[in-house]
Amino acid sequence: MANALRQQAEAARAAGRKLASLSTGERVELLRAMGEALMREKDAILKANEADLRDAREAEARGEMSSALVARLVLDEKKLATLKDGIDAIAAQEEPLGKVLSELEMAEGMILRKETAPIGVILIIFESRPDAVPQIASLALRSGNGLLLKGGSEAARTVRAIVDVLKSAIEPKISGDLFALVETREEVRELLALDDVIDLVIPRGSNALVRSIMSSTRIPVLGHADGICHVYVDEEAELEKARAIVLDAKLDYPAACNAMETLLLHRSLVRDGRALTILDALKAANVRLYGGPNAVESLGLEPAADLHHEYGDLAATVEIVDSLDEAIDHIHRYGSAHTDAIITESKENAARFLRDVDSACVFHNASTRFADGYRFGLGAEVGISTSRIHARGPVGVEGLLTTRFKLEGSGDLVGSFSRGERSYTHKRLL
Repeated sequence: MANALRQQAEAARAAGRKLASLSTGERVELLRAMGEALMREKDAILKANEADLRDAREAEARGEMSSALVARLVLDEKKLATLKDGIDAIAAQEEPLGKVLSELEMAEGMILRKETAPIGVILIIFESRPDAVPQIASLALRSGNGLLLKGGSEAARTVRAIVDVLKSAIEPKISGDLFALVETREEVRELLALDDVIDLVIPRGSNALVRSIMSSTRIPVLGHADGICHVYVDEEAELEKARAIVLDAKLDYPAACNAMETLLLHRSLVRDGRALTILDALKAANVRLYGGPNAVESLGLEPAADLHHEYGDLAATVEIVDSLDEAIDHIHRYGSAHTDAIITESKENAARFLRDVDSACVFHNASTRFADGYRFGLGAEVGISTSRIHARGPVGVEGLLTTRFKLEGSGDLVGSFSRGERSYTHKRLL
């Protein structure tokens, strides 16, 4: 098996190199063909999704699958249309490859350029979320990278149908090896050992999945283990704005990694009744509320089992804080550095929160649900990274690029400089 998987990864690299050699127009043409194929073959894709959903709902009824996982599995025509729009947006972006980032005259007649380049071969492992496949594939194609995909078994039919459609869309211009599908856990274990042919691993899924991948490979891993997003309602918040944002952050898509998981309330909101208005609105929407120590004492909520917890469902932790500093400290102690928001009319408090909260995405008077590659104008994302190296936040095309140096000379020798016959100018040209 190991040899076959190595060959699969090497074939993806070869296809990626071929892809990177194509013109901008040719790569754009392939992207548009992928988007059109998704809509043309939507019936086959949705039929496969129906079969996956049927099995998933039966598993949910037996208590073997969470409702959050089932929710992530759902695909419909509207989602496919949105995915096509995302692919078209990526196709319309500025050419990402070969972009000159800096240009230097090293010495007379010697020009050094630093340019963007593909990373190489990327292994992406995700649970449920079959809609991630077109997003990931389009970003890989735009950035010139080969791709290995491993979806969860609960979405196997849908993922296979989408990959088949995308492969057919890019052939014969580019080999279908560019998008390789991995279908078993055993194959993943073998691939994670191939650090000489796979350049980056991006896991998308539960905390357990991400941590398992991180501890099982020497390949660099990009991603986030938790999506514990906070909304802090400041003492200077406007009530109706706060209520609307909190509801949107929790209810728009509770299973998403950018959904609100913890609501922080300034104590003044408890005293003047604004807290009760917000909490009653959440309860009316069937959100189960659990309290931190202060909220248990002041609001009579059931204690939260853990203040560092991602529900991924209609549930949230509530805690009361006495100051902005206390809110920031709570986020740093119990959050996951994913996305955190403040609701306030105080420009000073907003500026401090935006400056001091050390998360990948920090918002003022906006729902945490905006932390998304499509909404950020990236076209799509391969995931949201809380890593501090290489890429942070929603990872689009730029996050799948590295750099390389190109030097143009005319028979230049290091010895000439060592002997003092020539000197470096190091003149910055760009």
